[in-house]
Amino acid sequence: MEWETVIGLEVHVQLLTQSKLFSGAAAQYGAEPNTQACAVDLALPGVLPVMNREAARMATKLGLAIGATVSPRSVFARKNYFYPDLPKGYQISQYELPVVQKGTLRIEVDGVEKVVGVTRAHLEEDAGKSLHEDFHGLTGIDLNRAGTPLLEIVSEPDMRSAKEAVAYLKKLHSLVTYLEICDGNMQEGSFRCDANVSVRPKGQKEFGTRAEIKNVNSFRFVEKAIEFEVERQIELLEGGGKVIQETRLYDSVKNETRSMRGKEEAHDYRYFPDPDLLPLVIEADFIEETRKTLPELPDAKAERFQLQYKLSAYDAGVLTATRALADYYEQVVRDSGADPKIAANWVAVELSGLLNSENREITDSPVTAALMAGLLKRLADNTISGKIAKDVLVAMWAGEGDADAVIAKKGLKQITDTGAIEKVVDEVIAKNPKQLEQYRAGKEALFGYFVGAVMKATQGKANPAQVNELLKKKLAG
Repeated sequence: MEWETVIGLEVHVQLLTQSKLFSGAAAQYGAEPNTQACAVDLALPGVLPVMNREAARMATKLGLAIGATVSPRSVFARKNYFYPDLPKGYQISQYELPVVQKGTLRIEVDGVEKVVGVTRAHLEEDAGKSLHEDFHGLTGIDLNRAGTPLLEIVSEPDMRSAKEAVAYLKKLHSLVTYLEICDGNMQEGSFRCDANVSVRPKGQKEFGTRAEIKNVNSFRFVEKAIEFEVERQIELLEGGGKVIQETRLYDSVKNETRSMRGKEEAHDYRYFPDPDLLPLVIEADFIEETRKTLPELPDAKAERFQLQYKLSAYDAGVLTATRALADYYEQVVRDSGADPKIAANWVAVELSGLLNSENREITDSPVTAALMAGLLKRLADNTISGKIAKDVLVAMWAGEGDADAVIAKKGLKQITDTGAIEKVVDEVIAKNPKQLEQYRAGKEALFGYFVGAVMKATQGKANPAQVNELLKKKLAG
């Protein structure tokens, strides 16, 4: 039987506010346990929540960016459940009337575009954190995160493969960081995902029973978790079993999902409107003011890069994946005066390769945009060749100075004196009479042998274009 995968994602985005959703306590990451929890976060008697206006503005930005409806009136509800790290015994969230409704996100997988529906985005507070590792036979509770503002973004079940799910996640990650409403740090839990996965016979309209994989915090693990879960469900169904609706955990060490608990339904949480909070009213003026603050968004920037810099859709997509990378590239083009396509190759391929090798972000690159621009200037004026430029980049990465300093220190200046290059070409041809005879007899592949020999003799410093031109003349006889 052929099976079809159905995936919907719930993404928790931690908002970049200075204070929490309903209190004035700081919301920064990494503080000593329980130093950022005030009376409201601790649910002490008599305290009342007060809505954070900045969180409403950030939710509005997201709604505008995905073409959704920003609700003029939304309501906070109490989601009741009992965990040690939830001081109130309930979480303040939104249920029936969320702040953002019905948007879309456009993704591309293997050259095919697809529009994924975004059902809703609602504001809610985070819970605290239970700590098990440092307490033998005990559990520690850190309430620093309690009350931290989250925007939960829920997709339609429109994705049909793990690849599509990852493409959606990466697009959403790019968007929230462009909007500067989230830092996108998955290791710190600022951007985390729950994946709802089910399978059904191909052609069947009804959805299969879904399992929810909780709190996956990397793109690679999301893909692996979904792929495992799809295989598990298909194997189960083909063996005559049934898929149980449940919450599962992904174990990245064993590359498997395992059952945590039965999946709760909405009624299990006994939602009801929070009597301590008025409805959240967002007026048209507030929405229009917020619209004016929107930056150029990833899709629009990618289209502009294609038109302005004559880049391919792929290169434009790579360079606009993050706002920081796009800004870096544009500064390099502006400061170096280099051909935009050449600059794109050096940023998206050569520099990105170094960044990936050390798992660094562009914001943490030892080679600044100014240093990269200096390198491209020396490449453009033929001071160095493309091959030598790669060595200079590595030296700059290692902190050996700018391009000019590295070139001078290592004696890497390109040989452009035609007479000097011609002398080396003559010597190479004279030393290789057999290869010369074979080349003139029709073995044209040997041209590369002569080019390599000349470049080796000049330690890679000869201008490649001049070497090619001289060899063509000399080898022709």
